[in-house]
Amino acid sequence: MNMERRILLVEDEPGLVMTLGDRLRSEGHHVESAADGQTGFDMACGEAYDLIILDIMLPRKNGMDVCRDLRQRGVPTPILMLTARGQTVDKVVGLKIGADDYLTKPFEMMELLARVEALLRRVPAFAGAGGVYQFGAIRLDVRRTEVTLHGKPVTLSAKEFQLLRYLAEHRGTTVSRETLLSEVWGYGAVTSSRTVDVHVAWLRQKLEEDSRQPQWILTVHGLGYRLAG
Repeated sequence: MNMERRILLVEDEPGLVMTLGDRLRSEGHHVESAADGQTGFDMACGEAYDLIILDIMLPRKNGMDVCRDLRQRGVPTPILMLTARGQTVDKVVGLKIGADDYLTKPFEMMELLARVEALLRRVPAFAGAGGVYQFGAIRLDVRRTEVTLHGKPVTLSAKEFQLLRYLAEHRGTTVSRETLLSEVWGYGAVTSSRTVDVHVAWLRQKLEEDSRQPQWILTVHGLGYRLAG
């Protein structure tokens, strides 16, 4: 890949951290690491990453708990789980609690890189200027997880933030409700397109001057929604 992505590696084996870190950096990525689950969880909540590589067997907080708690916190970052255990039950549980992919140790480096690239292809790159989007008086800072209107903070729920971020990353493009359901709520989510409409309505109430005649979050009738370009 020719575009640097931010990867968080949560792994307690120093040799593997060094090997993986060096290889991912050689692929052009920015890599940060944490040696225990609690530190990894705190970093993932406090910073915006494009991918989290998460070992299951970790001190202080195991990878399963980290993954589950990140999803409950509303952190949407793709997670690739690593484990030395190959039991099917681990894989099933991992995917159920929100992991995006799963790799059993020992693994070939090329296999890991292929999984990493596949997950990164699903995630649009952040805005060029440090992950900041500006449209009118609205400012979305992805890395700080902040939204302001006329310079004043706006409180959004995790899903409202993820929805706004997705629309911003695809600004000018009409995005279908089905796409939003799969990308923002997750493929396995039990929900309906009405959920998208409700969250769009909430966003408009918080961000638009007149929510009945929105200037930015536009409805494209019969197709979906588009953030004005």
